[in-house]
Amino acid sequence: MTALYLSVATRAFRRYSTYPAATLAGLFTNCVFGVIISYVYLALWDQQPDAGGYDSVDAVTYVWIGQAMLMTVMVWGGGATADLSDRIRTGDVALDLYRPVPLIGWYAAQDLGRAAYHLLARGVAPTIVGALLFQIRFPDSVGAWVGFAVSVPLAVMVSFAVRFLVATTAFWLLDATGPATVAFTLTVFFSGFTVPLVIFPGWTRELVMVLPWAAYLQIPADIWLGQREGWAVIGGLALQACWAAVLLGVCRLVLRQATRKVVVQGG
Repeated sequence: MTALYLSVATRAFRRYSTYPAATLAGLFTNCVFGVIISYVYLALWDQQPDAGGYDSVDAVTYVWIGQAMLMTVMVWGGGATADLSDRIRTGDVALDLYRPVPLIGWYAAQDLGRAAYHLLARGVAPTIVGALLFQIRFPDSVGAWVGFAVSVPLAVMVSFAVRFLVATTAFWLLDATGPATVAFTLTVFFSGFTVPLVIFPGWTRELVMVLPWAAYLQIPADIWLGQREGWAVIGGLALQACWAAVLLGVCRLVLRQATRKVVVQGG
């Protein structure tokens, strides 16, 4: 089964690599927004030099980590789960359910392959551009590099589980556009892509830091920046793993409930 999942992930990687023009356009967009947001953050940290425990270098680095992770965790939604939503709407999901492979595993493998491509193609280049244009901070220890390397796939799995749940609403609604819009709003605000979660005030900071969306960007970024060290790194990874396990468990329950009676569109 592992070989099958690896094959599915590899083919997903190849699928996304066949659109170099779209990748280059996306890279350009990432870099433009990275520059704009960096100057906004520099102005903010000029007024509050230690906001959230970050200095100005941390803040700018956070911007470029965000641009690198934007497509990796699919903040806007989409990825393999977008295909699933369409297949539920058209009824083609009935064919997926006949495969001798768990539906969640099949789509998770596809999404990991996609994420690997986007991390390499849309993640590395913006980071290099950010390093050339601004002073940014890189991990200063092997442990930080390893922690970040573990954190990224965990972030992808949490994101995948949320997007899978959104896609499965099409079993009842036939069109998952509404839930996808709600999920997008929550993701952009609570993941740290709008502003770092560390600058939330008071108890709201403690709350948003334990929600599943913190796994998308805030936890990987804090590991990269050295804001989490030692057991704090383990704690961050454990929180990501916990949310991935819980949400994937919910995905299984929802899928089981949805497929008790599958009604195919048109018949």
